[in-house]
Amino acid sequence: MILFFALLIVLPLLQRLYPSGGLALFDSFYRSGSLVFGGGHVVLPLLEHEVVPSGWVGKEDFLAGYGAAQAVPGPLFTFASYLGAMAKGAWGAMIATFAIFLPAFLLVVGTLPFWTSLRKSAWVQGALVGINAAVVGILLAALYNPLWTTAIMGPRDFALATLLFVLLVFWKAPPWMVVAIGAAGGILIH
Repeated sequence: MILFFALLIVLPLLQRLYPSGGLALFDSFYRSGSLVFGGGHVVLPLLEHEVVPSGWVGKEDFLAGYGAAQAVPGPLFTFASYLGAMAKGAWGAMIATFAIFLPAFLLVVGTLPFWTSLRKSAWVQGALVGINAAVVGILLAALYNPLWTTAIMGPRDFALATLLFVLLVFWKAPPWMVVAIGAAGGILIH
């Protein structure tokens, strides 16, 4: 647990003192991974804020990678591998993947011995309720920006998005099929 917080504080300082592309990448993905609670989609605006303004990944490539990540099974954190590879090649993919998963491992190892007593604490239960509410807000923010603001430009885009939502949620179409239909629909519309 101490290592979790130490890295959260020390990495940005080290990056300022010893600027390095690899250290900056590790710091960005570690901070993003440490602020995720409740699901991988919470990390989407955090990652976009880290990689797009820095110029590591363009906005179009970011959204394309996010769409591809939705088409394959597994956690959204694998998206970090793509972003790392786009930023710094294979070495960047390894750094980003390790850095984004590390905080979760450190938290599990740090809290596991105390979990039974933590779980019973009224203070911890209250904090978790508040964190869950914040996660819902972050998820809605991620839906709006960058997804809605960059993907829905007019009525045809909205109709395609609605169709894809219905396919996924109500007809239970496989995600890879929804992504393929979305890509084809986007090509036809534009």
